[in-house]
Amino acid sequence: MKNSQVNNVISPKGLPMLEKHRQQLIKDILDQQQFASVRDLTEKLNASEATIRRDITKMAKRGEITKIRGGAESINGEPKKKHISSSVFFVDKDKRAATKRAIAKRATELCENGDSIIINGGTSTYMMGEYLADMHLNILTNSFILANYLTKHSDIQVTLPGGEIYREQGIILSSYETDNTEYFHGSMMFMGTPGLGKFGVMESDPLLIRSEQKLKKQTEKLVILADSTKLGKRSNFILCPLAEVDILISDTKADPELVAYFEQNGIEVILVEAEDE
Repeated sequence: MKNSQVNNVISPKGLPMLEKHRQQLIKDILDQQQFASVRDLTEKLNASEATIRRDITKMAKRGEITKIRGGAESINGEPKKKHISSSVFFVDKDKRAATKRAIAKRATELCENGDSIIINGGTSTYMMGEYLADMHLNILTNSFILANYLTKHSDIQVTLPGGEIYREQGIILSSYETDNTEYFHGSMMFMGTPGLGKFGVMESDPLLIRSEQKLKKQTEKLVILADSTKLGKRSNFILCPLAEVDILISDTKADPELVAYFEQNGIEVILVEAEDE
């Protein structure tokens, strides 16, 4: 297979976040919410307090942010852009990474050369790129990170929707009703979720739901990639009911009762071996 490493930030294999990128994310977070405590930043970026304090000190000396007691604040008077409630991509991708890669690999086995597919942004779906690189496909994705990887490491035809870049989540979202997604038709749509249970497929933000529902209209089958920690978990919003899910790919640590419930509701459940992490 072609070289799977783009750089230390966006390799599918979970290499560490670069200092420069972490500091950019700190700036983005502050620009969105004006203030953040050291504890808040350590949780969002999965870094130690010492690391975050060093980042704040360096950034304050460069005049990029203002250092205050217990945290930092933006130098801008008001939020620069809309904030969406979702985990930070480069932090989330390191959680259960080996299991996510196994799920992603199994998902790619559903694809055949010549297929047109839709891949929604996320960490599990991003990891599909490594295994798709040698295939001949047409892919629509709102993940600019996945698009970057595929254009460098494959001959796959990649289409991106129009919209704004949300750097923390690694995705492109549009507030407008129409964009070029309406001209694309896919046999399958692959997406992750913060939670899946008897209530349906969950999502964390209305703007994400709006984007994903537009993508979902352009496909025949919905494939959910969700490791076992996501099963039975609730989030703030429901994207769609279980009746709209065709395939679920999870791991062998999944609750057997939930798996049986999903199957009783017409979902094909595929379980990969859970990796020790």
